[in-house]
Amino acid sequence: MLGVQSVATLLLLISTLLFISLSHGGSLLPRLLHQANHQAQGIIGDLLGGTARLLIEGESIDLPGNSSMILAENRTDRRDPLDGFRHYTGGWNISNKHYIYSVGFTAVPLLLVAAIWFLGFGLCLCFICICHFCLRRQHYSYSRLTYGLSLGFLILFTIAVLTGSIVLHTGQGMFHGSTESTMKYVVKQADDTARKLRNVSDDLNAAKGIEMDQMFLPSQVQNNIDSVTKKVNASASTLQSETEHNSHKIRHALNVLRIVLITIAAVMLLLAFLGSLLSILGYQSLVPILVIVGWILVALTFISSGAFLVLHNLMGDTCVAMDEWVQNPTAHSALDDILPCVDNATAQETLYWSKDVSSDLVGLINKYIGNVSNSDPQPSISPSYYNQSGPLVPLLCSQYHLNRSDQECTGSEVNFDNASEEWRKYICQVSEDGICTSVGRLRPESYNQMMAAVNISNSLYNYGAFLVGLQDCSLVRETFRKITRDHCPRLRLHSKWIYVGMVMVSSAVMLLLISWVVYARDKRHRMYMMQMARFVAFSNQDHSSKIVSSQ
Repeated sequence: MLGVQSVATLLLLISTLLFISLSHGGSLLPRLLHQANHQAQGIIGDLLGGTARLLIEGESIDLPGNSSMILAENRTDRRDPLDGFRHYTGGWNISNKHYIYSVGFTAVPLLLVAAIWFLGFGLCLCFICICHFCLRRQHYSYSRLTYGLSLGFLILFTIAVLTGSIVLHTGQGMFHGSTESTMKYVVKQADDTARKLRNVSDDLNAAKGIEMDQMFLPSQVQNNIDSVTKKVNASASTLQSETEHNSHKIRHALNVLRIVLITIAAVMLLLAFLGSLLSILGYQSLVPILVIVGWILVALTFISSGAFLVLHNLMGDTCVAMDEWVQNPTAHSALDDILPCVDNATAQETLYWSKDVSSDLVGLINKYIGNVSNSDPQPSISPSYYNQSGPLVPLLCSQYHLNRSDQECTGSEVNFDNASEEWRKYICQVSEDGICTSVGRLRPESYNQMMAAVNISNSLYNYGAFLVGLQDCSLVRETFRKITRDHCPRLRLHSKWIYVGMVMVSSAVMLLLISWVVYARDKRHRMYMMQMARFVAFSNQDHSSKIVSSQ
């Protein structure tokens, strides 16, 4: 039911936390993996496991014959830095630090690029500054080809930044829409589950008030109803409150994530256009400042790209793990820590007593029919006598055997679907004293009481499949199936767009910064050569004038 329930869930908050942690420097990869491990366990437990644990009062137990299942084994086959860089073989398991580190290790190439860029370009800037301020004698050379190429690359990389920003902005918009859609589906499933649980509780409570000619359900059954409804109401309230709390957290994370991504795209695009414009217009004094700002931003953007690559891989792993679990939900796997679907104590108890109360209501109705309506007591016996006469009232079919397994109805019995219509044929007209004045065996009041009991019994019977689904995890399985089929493909695609867009932007800005430096150098040399050419021309002209005047 509440499955991924965000993935995405889960994944939205992780993505924000990873991005923030990576954007503040420090020991980046360890912090990334530590926070991913901690947040993944907490958030996935809240979001994926919320509904599956809505009825947890007991613990999952081992069933004979169940085998251990490794989820997403092929997809999670990655190098594990904690195990000597050997291949990780444990499959999807957010409680396993080796899995978390193996996923985080996929970001290492981008983190290395960020480190190499930050150190390498920083050293180049230092070298340029040393040459500029310490070496007084400078040699200027100018090539039109070099100048033209540097200008062309400057324009080309500016366009590349624009393209990457468009991809990033489009990706974040689609990712936001996909996660919002997934979250709405998850919240809807949780709300439906809570509503059905409350309906079961209401039906059980209503059964306590059923009266058939001063006959009630046994007191022990009523006490058991009180115990069960208390647990069911507590579970429904917990589910609803946790769902509301988690939805607020996810929406907040989505908004933060969206603002961060839009800011990255806008800042990098503004930096690219402003730097290129100033370079072309010749404002050389401002370009170095933008180069330094861009140098830092490129490193941070590469780091953020690594974080979103981890997010993309984690999301893909989770989707594959859910899909494989859907195919074999009873096998023990890493999802057991999140979704203990086997032998849920409260679900079993609620299912048992819903069947028991449904059967008891049928028994109460049939007892009234047999002992009162279909009897022919003497007028002196009251209140059983009310001048009942005519054909016998058919009994109501019980949907369960004594062992609470389903059973078929016989042809002489009425069922929940036709009881109202069939029993109406046996209603008699009554006097003010409640005595039948026409042929019939059911007084209107008795008929209404019987139908009230039938409606409650039928409702409890219909909710049996829902309660079975809570017990055997079929509702969770169906939710996971829908998420993996309808939501996972879009989530994975759009998360890929985000980190691809960030890599495009950071790479383009990186090359653009180099183009600024080269173009600024060529432009400075060009201006110097032009000034020298004008000076030489002016000197030659002045020298020629002096020669002419001397003659």
